[in-house]
Amino acid sequence: MLTQRWVSTATAGDAEQVRALAAAVAAADGVDAYAEPARRDLAALGVGGGRPSTRHLLVHDGDDLVGHALLDGEHRDDPVAELAVHPDRRRHGVGALLVDAVLEAAPGARFWAHGDHPGAAPLAARIGWRRARELWRMRRPAPGHEATPLPALAVPDGVAIRPLRVGRDEDAVIAVNNRAFAWHPEQSGWTRADVAEIEAESWFDADGVLLAWDTASEELLGFHFTKVHAATAGAPEPVGEVYVVGVDPDAQGRGLGRALTLAGLHHLADRGLRTTILYVEGDNAAAIATYRRLGFERDAVDVSYQR
Repeated sequence: MLTQRWVSTATAGDAEQVRALAAAVAAADGVDAYAEPARRDLAALGVGGGRPSTRHLLVHDGDDLVGHALLDGEHRDDPVAELAVHPDRRRHGVGALLVDAVLEAAPGARFWAHGDHPGAAPLAARIGWRRARELWRMRRPAPGHEATPLPALAVPDGVAIRPLRVGRDEDAVIAVNNRAFAWHPEQSGWTRADVAEIEAESWFDADGVLLAWDTASEELLGFHFTKVHAATAGAPEPVGEVYVVGVDPDAQGRGLGRALTLAGLHHLADRGLRTTILYVEGDNAAAIATYRRLGFERDAVDVSYQR
């Protein structure tokens, strides 16, 4: 018999079960069921951490955890849910139970299906949801291809690119980010706490955060956070990531996006990384064209469903 309960905090046993479920889903599907903010919440589950706006729905069959939903209510007008059903319990009504419970708690929630999981579309059709947004993962070199040499880095006139100075540059980065991504549902609204959280991550390397400064005004024009994913059983080599590139809207048209992207790619290549990924909105044709010219091609897609 299936039982369900919502928790904001969890026991150590609950947390262990949730993380084991997430690992089983990732191993079966080849993709995480949760985005990075949610993965941080899962890592903090049971130890008093995580965002206070996050709730967890646990679905058990007896003592076994067979389903989990994470409901992110940080933005009250845009609640976001991510779901995981144990691979051995799919097509047994667990996914439908999760969806119904989330919609009862947050009728306006939208759901992410990472890796465009085939089980998501039937659930969406059942309740009349539409495929509202795609987030592409692109990879260099493109799947099945050898890497082409990176173009030489050409920095625009009047611009200097240098690494982040921790403790000095964060306010400027936050200001540029929030202007550049004012439209973005996840990337907008950075605070000092958000940047401090990134700087506390095990992967953070200030030398891999590249800032473009106007040499005359000494104003920050843009930035590129790179990231390195450690090797895992499924990915035996470390993988670089173009984590986020932001350019101040007032500095658009100066070639800064391409220059900052290339600066980060050269930094990652100099560290010996042979593969680099990035995430980009599926309807951002200009950015996708730029990344393709740099040797990236799509190799996965995440889909957001909503009414």
